[in-house]
Amino acid sequence: MAETRKASRFIVPVAVAGVAAATIGLVPALAASGDPDLPEITAAQLIEKIAASDTQTLSGTFRISTDLGLPALSGLASGLGGGGGASSADPTEKLTQLFSGSHTLRVAADGPDRQKLTLLDGSDEYSLVHNGADVWAYDSKSRQAFHEKLPGDRGQEGPEGLPGTPEQLAGEVLKAAGDTTSVTVGGTAKVAGRDAYQLVIKPKQNGSTVESVKIAVDAATGTPLKFTLASVEGGKPVLDAGFTKIDFGRPAASEFDFKAPKGVEVTEGAAEKAGKDAGAESGGHDGPLGGLPGGLGGGLGGGLGDLGGEGVNVIGEGWTTIAKLDTGAPASKTEDAPKEFQGFLDSFGDKVGGKFGSGTLFKTKLVNALLTDDGKVYVGAVTKDALVNAANADK
Repeated sequence: MAETRKASRFIVPVAVAGVAAATIGLVPALAASGDPDLPEITAAQLIEKIAASDTQTLSGTFRISTDLGLPALSGLASGLGGGGGASSADPTEKLTQLFSGSHTLRVAADGPDRQKLTLLDGSDEYSLVHNGADVWAYDSKSRQAFHEKLPGDRGQEGPEGLPGTPEQLAGEVLKAAGDTTSVTVGGTAKVAGRDAYQLVIKPKQNGSTVESVKIAVDAATGTPLKFTLASVEGGKPVLDAGFTKIDFGRPAASEFDFKAPKGVEVTEGAAEKAGKDAGAESGGHDGPLGGLPGGLGGGLGGGLGDLGGEGVNVIGEGWTTIAKLDTGAPASKTEDAPKEFQGFLDSFGDKVGGKFGSGTLFKTKLVNALLTDDGKVYVGAVTKDALVNAANADK
């Protein structure tokens, strides 16, 4: 327990502030030159179209690119003791790579109880399959497989859409409605060969790191086809996830069949080995595709409630919401931290000061966190000045 407490001092809680959407603008869509000529639609009507969409079946390919402005994460988890001895096919281990770089994925869905996602990495593939109560993952490079049987009725419920897809990302933003956001229709576009409207979401408040969120919505079905989140820092989008090919037909049932190849090592999930409680204690998956990084799906809309727990206070509202957490322990010298984490801190941590005293600012293109020397943490999708002002206001 002593080692656990020691390591926890160096782990900065990073969670995206809940994104509030949306004051519904009534600006009609105007088709730009070269874009599809579609009937005019208001933002309110387009959001209703998304809400009414009932896409149950699809298959296709989508590209996801993430640029948080973070240093390389490789080796960090193992250096902190996370992932030791875990199967390379475990979704919580494998899919953290979606936090950075660009990746191509194939997806297929047939209702709530059958989904498949395949991450392509050159000649290697990583597949995650949900079929009824069974979840299978297979890493062709290491020839390892992961299996988990979902307890109770969870196998029938399945996930609410494929994590990380434009549909889920759009839902996470739009479900948190508020009056701190401007929502308009910004023209039309062609996405994966489909005619689409562009929904543009922007903060009305100053101090947010979010410049805009753009969602391309299929004109015929209302299904989000592309999701782009841009930072006020400019440059590449923080997150750009969009279909390059899509078919709304029903995939073949065989698409969701899986049998571990001969000679492949199979690791059983915690729920299968020790029951539901053991799975929860070990950080089990929230649904069959829950291994995808929360920052790609739940991160935008999960809100500060997901920081959860006692000792978390919420400062502000909407796009400039800040979570304050008092760890109860003064920050220690980083020389005491594991060397992998020490290097990580040195790569993007800057010393700052103010009325609150002094501390270290951990900065990305989307989420910033201030860890004061007396053990308080301020975190949100806000600028450095917003965090410092929040800390000063506590004094």
